[in-house]
Amino acid sequence: MMPIHFAFTTAFALGLTGLAFQRTHLLSALLCLEGMMLSLYIALSLWTLQLDSSGFSPAPMVLLAFSACEASAGLALLVATSRTHGSDRLKNLNLLQC
Repeated sequence: MMPIHFAFTTAFALGLTGLAFQRTHLLSALLCLEGMMLSLYIALSLWTLQLDSSGFSPAPMVLLAFSACEASAGLALLVATSRTHGSDRLKNLNLLQC
């Protein structure tokens, strides 16, 4: 495995472990998701550059668009949660109260 592939695989794995183990605040979960999407975007961009294929060239931009939509939806949920519950702690959220 090349060092650049190892770096992006490690960045994705660290984001995934951060998402799995740091479940206290919604903001930390959103930051872990953004780190994972950033590593996927850079890895997909480098992959399309290595293949020199024009068929895969719009794939990183589509992933970036989905990442922006995911970030905006996450921030909207963060604002709505902090307004209704007073904090972004995930332990305060209960689906049975809704």
